[in-house]
Amino acid sequence: MDKSRNVYICSNCGHESLKWLGRCPGCQEWNTLEETTIAAPLGRKNAPARVISPAAELSSLNASDTTRRSLSISEFNRVLGGGIVPGSLMLLGGEPGIGKSTLLLQVAASVAQSGGKVVYVSGEENPAQIKMRAQRLGISGEGLFLMAETDLNAILAQLSVLCPSLVVIDSIQTVFLPELEAAPGAINQVRESALRLMQWAKSSGASVFITAHVTKEGNIAGPRILEHIVDVVMYFEGESQSAYRLIRSVKNRFGSTNEVGIFEMKSEGLVEVANPSQIFLSNRQANTVGSAVTAVLEGSRPLLVEVQALTNTTSFGQPRRTANGVDFNRTIMIAAVLSKRLSMRLGTQDIIVNATGGIRLDEPAADLAIALAIASSYRDIGVCPETIALGEIGLSGELRTIPHLERRLSEASRLGFTRALVPAGANCQNININGIQIIAVSTVKEAIKLALTGVKTETEDVFE
Repeated sequence: MDKSRNVYICSNCGHESLKWLGRCPGCQEWNTLEETTIAAPLGRKNAPARVISPAAELSSLNASDTTRRSLSISEFNRVLGGGIVPGSLMLLGGEPGIGKSTLLLQVAASVAQSGGKVVYVSGEENPAQIKMRAQRLGISGEGLFLMAETDLNAILAQLSVLCPSLVVIDSIQTVFLPELEAAPGAINQVRESALRLMQWAKSSGASVFITAHVTKEGNIAGPRILEHIVDVVMYFEGESQSAYRLIRSVKNRFGSTNEVGIFEMKSEGLVEVANPSQIFLSNRQANTVGSAVTAVLEGSRPLLVEVQALTNTTSFGQPRRTANGVDFNRTIMIAAVLSKRLSMRLGTQDIIVNATGGIRLDEPAADLAIALAIASSYRDIGVCPETIALGEIGLSGELRTIPHLERRLSEASRLGFTRALVPAGANCQNININGIQIIAVSTVKEAIKLALTGVKTETEDVFE
Protein backbone atom coordinates (compact mmCIF):
# COMPACT_ATOMS: atom_id res chain seq x y z
CA MET A 1 0.00 0.00 0.00
CA ASP A 2 1.42 3.35 -1.03
CA LYS A 3 1.94 5.94 1.68
CA SER A 4 2.26 9.69 1.60
CA ARG A 5 5.76 11.10 1.97
CA ASN A 6 7.33 14.25 3.30
CA VAL A 7 9.65 16.30 1.11
CA TYR A 8 11.18 19.74 1.31
CA ILE A 9 10.25 22.16 -1.48
CA CYS A 10 11.91 25.50 -2.17
CA SER A 11 9.44 28.38 -1.95
CA ASN A 12 11.47 30.34 -4.50
CA CYS A 13 12.12 27.92 -7.37
CA GLY A 14 10.17 24.74 -6.49
CA HIS A 15 13.22 22.47 -6.10
CA GLU A 16 12.44 19.27 -4.17
CA SER A 17 14.73 17.67 -1.61
CA LEU A 18 14.33 14.58 0.59
CA LYS A 19 15.97 16.37 3.52
CA TRP A 20 16.14 19.92 4.79
CA LEU A 21 19.03 22.05 3.55
CA GLY A 22 20.00 25.52 4.61
CA ARG A 23 20.66 26.56 1.01
CA CYS A 24 18.56 25.52 -1.98
CA PRO A 25 20.65 23.62 -4.60
CA GLY A 26 18.44 24.99 -7.38
CA CYS A 27 18.38 28.77 -6.85
CA GLN A 28 21.09 29.09 -4.15
CA GLU A 29 18.73 30.98 -1.82
CA TRP A 30 19.01 30.50 1.93
CA ASN A 31 16.26 29.16 4.25
CA THR A 32 13.67 28.64 1.50
CA LEU A 33 13.07 24.87 1.86
CA GLU A 34 9.72 24.10 3.50
CA GLU A 35 8.45 20.70 4.59
CA THR A 36 5.50 19.49 2.51
CA THR A 37 3.46 16.29 2.56
CA ILE A 38 2.81 14.74 -0.86
CA ALA A 39 -0.21 12.45 -1.03
CA ALA A 40 0.28 8.93 -2.30
CA PRO A 41 -0.76 8.35 -5.91
CA LEU A 42 -3.67 6.10 -6.73
CA GLY A 43 -2.82 2.47 -7.41
CA ARG A 44 -3.21 1.05 -10.86
CA LYS A 45 -6.41 -0.76 -9.93
CA ASN A 46 -8.05 2.39 -8.62
CA ALA A 47 -6.67 4.79 -11.22
CA PRO A 48 -9.34 6.30 -13.52
CA ALA A 49 -9.18 5.52 -17.20
CA ARG A 50 -7.33 8.19 -19.18
CA VAL A 51 -8.54 9.47 -22.50
CA ILE A 52 -5.49 9.99 -24.69
CA SER A 53 -5.82 12.82 -27.20
CA PRO A 54 -4.75 11.79 -30.70
CA ALA A 55 -1.86 13.63 -32.34
CA ALA A 56 -2.81 16.21 -34.96
CA GLU A 57 -0.71 17.49 -37.83
CA LEU A 58 0.13 21.18 -37.47
CA SER A 59 -0.93 22.02 -41.03
CA SER A 60 -4.41 20.61 -40.42
CA LEU A 61 -5.16 22.87 -37.44
CA ASN A 62 -7.30 25.98 -37.80
CA ALA A 63 -5.98 29.06 -36.01
CA SER A 64 -9.42 30.71 -36.18
CA ASP A 65 -10.57 28.35 -33.43
CA THR A 66 -8.54 30.43 -30.92
CA THR A 67 -9.79 33.89 -31.83
CA ARG A 68 -9.07 36.37 -29.05
CA ARG A 69 -11.91 37.89 -27.07
CA SER A 70 -11.42 41.65 -27.13
CA LEU A 71 -12.31 43.61 -23.99
CA SER A 72 -13.76 47.09 -23.71
CA ILE A 73 -10.72 47.96 -21.53
CA SER A 74 -8.14 48.82 -24.20
CA GLU A 75 -5.23 49.20 -21.75
CA PHE A 76 -5.77 45.65 -20.53
CA ASN A 77 -6.09 44.44 -24.13
CA ARG A 78 -2.70 46.01 -24.83
CA VAL A 79 -0.98 44.10 -22.02
CA LEU A 80 -2.62 40.80 -23.02
CA GLY A 81 -1.50 41.22 -26.62
CA GLY A 82 -4.89 42.08 -28.15
CA GLY A 83 -7.40 40.27 -25.96
CA ILE A 84 -8.08 37.05 -24.04
CA VAL A 85 -7.08 33.78 -25.71
CA PRO A 86 -9.60 30.94 -25.13
CA GLY A 87 -8.27 28.15 -22.94
CA SER A 88 -5.53 30.29 -21.39
CA LEU A 89 -4.53 30.49 -17.72
CA MET A 90 -3.49 33.99 -16.66
CA LEU A 91 -1.94 35.13 -13.38
CA LEU A 92 -2.27 38.64 -11.94
CA GLY A 93 -0.04 39.45 -8.96
CA GLY A 94 0.07 42.55 -6.81
CA GLU A 95 0.22 43.90 -3.29
CA PRO A 96 -2.88 43.67 -1.08
CA GLY A 97 -5.32 46.52 -1.70
CA ILE A 98 -3.75 47.69 -4.96
CA GLY A 99 -6.89 46.91 -6.99
CA LYS A 100 -6.58 43.37 -8.37
CA SER A 101 -10.13 42.38 -7.44
CA THR A 102 -11.53 45.66 -8.75
CA LEU A 103 -9.80 45.27 -12.11
CA LEU A 104 -10.84 41.64 -12.61
CA LEU A 105 -14.43 42.45 -11.63
CA GLN A 106 -14.43 45.12 -14.36
CA VAL A 107 -12.92 42.60 -16.80
CA ALA A 108 -15.58 40.04 -15.84
CA ALA A 109 -18.34 42.61 -16.38
CA SER A 110 -16.89 43.51 -19.79
CA VAL A 111 -17.01 39.86 -20.91
CA ALA A 112 -20.51 39.38 -19.49
CA GLN A 113 -21.79 42.47 -21.34
CA SER A 114 -20.44 41.09 -24.61
CA GLY A 115 -22.53 37.93 -24.22
CA GLY A 116 -20.12 35.60 -22.40
CA LYS A 117 -20.93 33.73 -19.21
CA VAL A 118 -18.54 34.55 -16.35
CA VAL A 119 -18.00 32.89 -12.97
CA TYR A 120 -16.26 34.94 -10.28
CA VAL A 121 -14.94 32.73 -7.44
CA SER A 122 -13.86 34.50 -4.28
CA GLY A 123 -12.22 32.83 -1.32
CA GLU A 124 -11.83 36.09 0.57
CA GLU A 125 -15.24 37.79 0.26
CA ASN A 126 -18.85 36.71 0.31
CA PRO A 127 -21.25 37.50 -2.58
CA ALA A 128 -22.86 40.40 -0.70
CA GLN A 129 -19.50 42.17 -0.35
CA ILE A 130 -18.75 41.67 -4.05
CA LYS A 131 -22.21 43.04 -4.87
CA MET A 132 -21.41 46.21 -2.91
CA ARG A 133 -18.26 46.72 -5.00
CA ALA A 134 -20.18 46.05 -8.20
CA GLN A 135 -22.76 48.71 -7.31
CA ARG A 136 -19.97 51.21 -6.68
CA LEU A 137 -18.46 50.38 -10.08
CA GLY A 138 -21.83 50.61 -11.83
CA ILE A 139 -21.89 46.91 -12.80
CA SER A 140 -25.34 45.38 -13.25
CA GLY A 141 -24.14 41.78 -12.98
CA GLU A 142 -26.13 40.17 -15.79
CA GLY A 143 -24.35 37.05 -16.98
CA LEU A 144 -21.95 37.24 -14.02
CA PHE A 145 -22.19 34.42 -11.44
CA LEU A 146 -20.62 34.63 -7.98
CA MET A 147 -19.23 31.82 -5.83
CA ALA A 148 -17.81 32.04 -2.32
CA GLU A 149 -15.95 28.73 -2.23
CA THR A 150 -12.43 27.50 -1.48
CA ASP A 151 -12.77 23.76 -2.19
CA LEU A 152 -11.36 23.40 -5.71
CA ASN A 153 -13.21 20.13 -6.34
CA ALA A 154 -16.52 21.85 -5.60
CA ILE A 155 -15.51 24.79 -7.79
CA LEU A 156 -14.65 22.59 -10.77
CA ALA A 157 -17.89 20.63 -10.36
CA GLN A 158 -19.90 23.86 -10.49
CA LEU A 159 -17.91 25.11 -13.49
CA SER A 160 -18.72 21.91 -15.37
CA VAL A 161 -22.41 22.66 -14.87
CA LEU A 162 -22.31 26.37 -15.79
CA CYS A 163 -19.84 26.02 -18.74
CA PRO A 164 -18.57 29.64 -18.54
CA SER A 165 -16.31 31.35 -21.05
CA LEU A 166 -14.32 33.15 -18.33
CA VAL A 167 -13.48 32.23 -14.74
CA VAL A 168 -11.86 34.44 -12.08
CA ILE A 169 -10.22 32.78 -9.04
CA ASP A 170 -9.55 35.34 -6.31
CA SER A 171 -7.13 34.20 -5.02
CA ILE A 172 -5.02 31.08 -5.67
CA GLN A 173 -3.71 31.15 -2.08
CA THR A 174 -7.21 30.56 -0.67
CA VAL A 175 -8.31 27.50 -2.69
CA PHE A 176 -7.31 23.97 -1.71
CA LEU A 177 -7.68 20.31 -2.65
CA PRO A 178 -9.03 18.19 0.25
CA GLU A 179 -6.96 15.15 -0.74
CA LEU A 180 -3.74 17.04 -0.03
CA GLU A 181 -2.68 17.12 3.63
CA ALA A 182 -1.64 20.77 3.64
CA ALA A 183 -3.19 24.09 4.52
CA PRO A 184 -4.42 26.48 1.79
CA GLY A 185 -1.54 28.56 0.50
CA ALA A 186 1.04 25.83 1.02
CA ILE A 187 3.43 25.13 -1.82
CA ASN A 188 1.91 21.86 -2.97
CA GLN A 189 -1.64 23.23 -2.62
CA VAL A 190 -0.84 26.24 -4.82
CA ARG A 191 0.97 24.13 -7.41
CA GLU A 192 -1.61 21.33 -7.65
CA SER A 193 -4.51 23.80 -7.72
CA ALA A 194 -2.90 25.71 -10.57
CA LEU A 195 -2.25 22.48 -12.49
CA ARG A 196 -5.87 21.36 -12.03
CA LEU A 197 -7.15 24.75 -13.25
CA MET A 198 -4.80 24.63 -16.24
CA GLN A 199 -6.04 21.18 -17.24
CA TRP A 200 -9.66 22.29 -16.94
CA ALA A 201 -9.03 25.46 -18.97
CA LYS A 202 -7.30 23.57 -21.80
CA SER A 203 -10.00 20.91 -21.99
CA SER A 204 -13.01 23.25 -21.72
CA GLY A 205 -11.68 26.14 -23.81
CA ALA A 206 -12.59 28.67 -21.09
CA SER A 207 -10.13 31.34 -19.97
CA VAL A 208 -9.11 31.52 -16.32
CA PHE A 209 -7.73 34.47 -14.35
CA ILE A 210 -6.11 33.77 -10.98
CA THR A 211 -4.82 36.39 -8.57
CA ALA A 212 -1.88 36.03 -6.21
CA HIS A 213 -0.31 38.14 -3.52
CA VAL A 214 3.30 39.28 -3.73
CA THR A 215 6.04 38.97 -1.14
CA LYS A 216 7.89 41.88 0.43
CA GLU A 217 10.57 41.43 -2.25
CA GLY A 218 7.94 42.07 -4.94
CA ASN A 219 7.71 38.47 -6.20
CA ILE A 220 4.51 36.45 -6.52
CA ALA A 221 3.99 34.44 -3.34
CA GLY A 222 4.43 30.69 -3.72
CA PRO A 223 6.92 28.63 -5.72
CA ARG A 224 8.32 30.01 -8.94
CA ILE A 225 6.90 26.93 -10.66
CA LEU A 226 3.49 28.66 -10.52
CA GLU A 227 4.77 31.16 -13.07
CA HIS A 228 5.91 28.30 -15.32
CA ILE A 229 2.47 26.69 -15.30
CA VAL A 230 0.40 29.68 -16.42
CA ASP A 231 0.35 31.23 -19.90
CA VAL A 232 0.47 34.89 -18.86
CA VAL A 233 2.06 36.51 -15.79
CA MET A 234 1.16 40.13 -15.04
CA TYR A 235 2.19 42.41 -12.19
CA PHE A 236 -0.09 45.17 -10.87
CA GLU A 237 2.12 47.98 -9.57
CA GLY A 238 1.66 51.42 -8.06
CA GLU A 239 2.70 53.69 -5.23
CA SER A 240 0.44 53.67 -2.20
CA GLN A 241 0.34 57.48 -2.20
CA SER A 242 -0.46 57.70 -5.92
CA ALA A 243 -3.74 57.06 -7.70
CA TYR A 244 -2.00 55.66 -10.79
CA ARG A 245 -1.56 51.94 -11.40
CA LEU A 246 0.60 50.13 -13.95
CA ILE A 247 0.11 46.63 -15.33
CA ARG A 248 3.09 45.03 -16.99
CA SER A 249 3.52 41.53 -18.36
CA VAL A 250 6.63 39.50 -17.53
CA LYS A 251 5.47 36.40 -19.43
CA ASN A 252 3.04 36.13 -22.33
CA ARG A 253 2.83 33.09 -24.58
CA PHE A 254 0.46 34.92 -26.91
CA GLY A 255 2.00 38.40 -27.22
CA SER A 256 4.72 40.85 -26.29
CA THR A 257 5.96 41.37 -22.75
CA ASN A 258 7.00 44.97 -23.46
CA GLU A 259 3.54 46.53 -23.26
CA VAL A 260 2.30 48.36 -20.17
CA GLY A 261 -1.21 49.39 -19.20
CA ILE A 262 -1.80 52.56 -17.17
CA PHE A 263 -4.88 53.18 -15.01
CA GLU A 264 -6.05 55.75 -12.48
CA MET A 265 -7.90 54.61 -9.37
CA LYS A 266 -11.09 56.61 -8.87
CA SER A 267 -14.30 56.15 -6.90
CA GLU A 268 -15.92 54.50 -9.93
CA GLY A 269 -13.04 52.02 -10.27
CA LEU A 270 -9.96 51.83 -12.44
CA VAL A 271 -10.11 54.30 -15.32
CA GLU A 272 -7.81 54.09 -18.33
CA VAL A 273 -5.27 56.89 -18.79
CA ALA A 274 -5.59 58.12 -22.37
CA ASN A 275 -2.50 60.37 -22.34
CA PRO A 276 0.09 58.88 -19.96
CA SER A 277 2.94 61.16 -21.08
CA GLN A 278 0.99 64.24 -20.00
CA ILE A 279 0.26 62.59 -16.66
CA PHE A 280 3.93 61.83 -16.01
CA LEU A 281 4.88 65.44 -16.78
CA SER A 282 1.89 67.14 -15.12
CA ASN A 283 3.79 68.22 -11.97
CA ARG A 284 6.98 69.25 -13.76
CA GLN A 285 8.08 72.83 -13.16
CA ALA A 286 10.02 74.92 -15.67
CA ASN A 287 13.74 75.60 -15.07
CA THR A 288 13.94 73.02 -12.30
CA VAL A 289 17.51 72.14 -11.37
CA GLY A 290 18.33 68.44 -11.67
CA SER A 291 15.50 67.59 -14.06
CA ALA A 292 15.49 66.30 -17.65
CA VAL A 293 12.90 64.68 -19.92
CA THR A 294 13.35 61.62 -22.10
CA ALA A 295 11.11 59.41 -24.26
CA VAL A 296 11.00 55.66 -23.66
CA LEU A 297 9.14 52.95 -25.51
CA GLU A 298 6.79 50.70 -23.56
CA GLY A 299 6.06 48.15 -26.24
CA SER A 300 4.82 50.12 -29.23
CA ARG A 301 3.88 53.26 -27.26
CA PRO A 302 6.29 56.15 -26.60
CA LEU A 303 6.09 57.71 -23.12
CA LEU A 304 7.67 60.96 -22.00
CA VAL A 305 9.12 60.69 -18.49
CA GLU A 306 10.87 63.18 -16.24
CA VAL A 307 14.18 62.07 -14.73
CA GLN A 308 15.31 63.82 -11.55
CA ALA A 309 18.71 63.79 -9.90
CA LEU A 310 20.17 65.22 -6.73
CA THR A 311 23.86 65.51 -5.89
CA ASN A 312 25.06 66.51 -2.46
CA THR A 313 28.38 66.42 -0.65
CA THR A 314 28.45 63.17 1.30
CA SER A 315 28.52 63.09 5.08
CA PHE A 316 29.98 59.58 5.11
CA GLY A 317 33.33 58.11 4.17
CA GLN A 318 31.95 56.61 0.96
CA PRO A 319 29.34 58.41 -1.19
CA ARG A 320 25.99 56.71 -1.67
CA ARG A 321 24.24 55.97 -4.96
CA THR A 322 20.46 55.57 -5.02
CA ALA A 323 18.33 54.77 -8.08
CA ASN A 324 14.52 54.70 -8.07
CA GLY A 325 12.85 53.58 -11.28
CA VAL A 326 16.15 53.43 -13.22
CA ASP A 327 18.74 50.71 -13.51
CA PHE A 328 21.21 51.01 -10.64
CA ASN A 329 24.19 49.67 -12.60
CA ARG A 330 23.61 52.09 -15.48
CA THR A 331 23.41 54.95 -12.99
CA ILE A 332 26.81 53.92 -11.60
CA MET A 333 28.22 53.71 -15.14
CA ILE A 334 26.89 57.15 -16.13
CA ALA A 335 28.33 58.73 -12.97
CA ALA A 336 31.69 57.12 -13.73
CA VAL A 337 31.65 58.48 -17.31
CA LEU A 338 30.86 61.98 -16.05
CA SER A 339 33.70 61.79 -13.54
CA LYS A 340 36.28 60.39 -15.96
CA ARG A 341 35.43 62.01 -19.30
CA LEU A 342 33.99 65.32 -18.12
CA SER A 343 36.14 65.88 -15.00
CA MET A 344 33.14 66.22 -12.70
CA ARG A 345 34.20 65.61 -9.11
CA LEU A 346 31.42 63.18 -8.22
CA GLY A 347 33.61 61.02 -5.99
CA THR A 348 32.59 63.09 -2.97
CA GLN A 349 28.92 63.42 -3.93
CA ASP A 350 25.88 61.39 -2.94
CA ILE A 351 23.84 60.83 -6.12
CA ILE A 352 20.11 60.13 -6.08
CA VAL A 353 18.28 59.48 -9.36
CA ASN A 354 14.52 59.10 -9.65
CA ALA A 355 12.09 58.43 -12.51
CA THR A 356 8.80 60.18 -11.70
CA GLY A 357 5.37 58.62 -12.00
CA GLY A 358 6.35 55.18 -10.69
CA ILE A 359 7.52 53.96 -14.11
CA ARG A 360 10.73 51.97 -14.65
CA LEU A 361 13.28 53.07 -17.26
CA ASP A 362 14.99 49.91 -18.45
CA GLU A 363 16.23 50.89 -21.91
CA PRO A 364 19.53 52.71 -22.59
CA ALA A 365 17.74 55.57 -24.40
CA ALA A 366 17.31 57.29 -21.02
CA ASP A 367 21.10 57.49 -20.42
CA LEU A 368 21.48 61.02 -21.74
CA ALA A 369 18.57 62.35 -19.64
CA ILE A 370 20.09 60.79 -16.51
CA ALA A 371 23.45 62.40 -17.30
CA LEU A 372 21.82 65.81 -17.89
CA ALA A 373 19.91 65.59 -14.61
CA ILE A 374 23.07 64.72 -12.66
CA ALA A 375 25.10 67.48 -14.35
CA SER A 376 22.30 69.99 -13.79
CA SER A 377 22.15 69.26 -10.07
CA TYR A 378 25.95 69.21 -9.74
CA ARG A 379 26.35 72.62 -11.41
CA ASP A 380 23.04 74.01 -10.02
CA ILE A 381 21.95 75.04 -13.53
CA GLY A 382 18.52 74.14 -14.92
CA VAL A 383 18.08 72.28 -18.21
CA CYS A 384 16.16 74.12 -20.93
CA PRO A 385 12.50 73.12 -20.21
CA GLU A 386 11.63 72.71 -23.92
CA THR A 387 14.48 70.22 -24.47
CA ILE A 388 14.15 66.46 -24.62
CA ALA A 389 17.24 64.22 -24.41
CA LEU A 390 17.60 60.87 -26.16
CA GLY A 391 20.65 58.65 -26.47
CA GLU A 392 22.72 55.81 -25.07
CA ILE A 393 26.05 56.72 -23.46
CA GLY A 394 29.17 54.65 -24.14
CA LEU A 395 32.13 54.28 -21.79
CA SER A 396 34.17 56.74 -23.87
CA GLY A 397 31.50 59.41 -23.44
CA GLU A 398 30.12 58.98 -26.97
CA LEU A 399 26.42 58.93 -27.77
CA ARG A 400 25.03 55.86 -29.51
CA THR A 401 21.92 55.66 -31.65
CA ILE A 402 18.58 54.34 -30.37
CA PRO A 403 15.72 52.68 -32.28
CA HIS A 404 12.40 54.28 -33.27
CA LEU A 405 13.71 57.84 -32.94
CA GLU A 406 10.99 59.36 -35.13
CA ARG A 407 8.21 57.85 -33.03
CA ARG A 408 9.70 59.29 -29.83
CA LEU A 409 10.19 62.75 -31.36
CA SER A 410 6.60 62.83 -32.64
CA GLU A 411 5.32 62.28 -29.10
CA ALA A 412 7.63 65.03 -27.80
CA SER A 413 6.44 67.47 -30.45
CA ARG A 414 2.80 66.70 -29.61
CA LEU A 415 3.41 67.70 -25.99
CA GLY A 416 5.07 71.02 -26.87
CA PHE A 417 8.81 70.28 -26.79
CA THR A 418 10.69 72.41 -29.33
CA ARG A 419 14.25 71.03 -29.13
CA ALA A 420 15.66 67.50 -29.09
CA LEU A 421 19.22 66.36 -28.38
CA VAL A 422 19.84 63.12 -30.28
CA PRO A 423 22.95 61.07 -31.17
CA ALA A 424 24.82 62.27 -34.25
CA GLY A 425 24.89 58.72 -35.62
CA ALA A 426 21.11 58.75 -36.07
CA ASN A 427 19.73 59.38 -39.53
CA CYS A 428 18.41 62.81 -38.52
CA GLN A 429 18.33 64.32 -42.02
CA ASN A 430 15.47 62.01 -42.95
CA ILE A 431 13.41 62.97 -39.91
CA ASN A 432 11.21 66.03 -40.34
CA ILE A 433 8.81 66.74 -37.51
CA ASN A 434 6.99 70.05 -37.34
CA GLY A 435 7.67 72.27 -34.35
CA ILE A 436 10.78 70.55 -33.02
CA GLN A 437 14.45 71.36 -33.69
CA ILE A 438 16.62 68.24 -33.90
CA ILE A 439 20.20 68.82 -32.72
CA ALA A 440 22.68 66.00 -33.37
CA VAL A 441 25.48 65.69 -30.81
CA SER A 442 28.40 63.26 -30.75
CA THR A 443 29.39 63.21 -27.09
CA VAL A 444 27.74 63.61 -23.73
CA LYS A 445 29.99 66.61 -23.03
CA GLU A 446 28.66 68.44 -26.06
CA ALA A 447 25.07 67.55 -25.10
CA ILE A 448 25.48 68.86 -21.55
CA LYS A 449 26.95 72.14 -22.77
CA LEU A 450 24.01 72.63 -25.11
CA ALA A 451 21.44 71.69 -22.47
CA LEU A 452 22.85 73.87 -19.68
CA THR A 453 23.95 76.92 -21.68
CA GLY A 454 21.64 76.77 -24.68
CA VAL A 455 24.38 77.33 -27.32
CA LYS A 456 27.56 75.63 -28.43
CA THR A 457 30.52 77.30 -26.68
CA GLU A 458 34.12 76.50 -25.94
CA THR A 459 34.82 79.41 -23.63
CA GLU A 460 32.21 78.78 -20.97
CA ASP A 461 32.95 75.53 -19.21
CA VAL A 462 30.11 74.12 -17.14
CA PHE A 463 32.18 71.28 -15.76
CA GLU A 464 34.85 73.00 -13.70
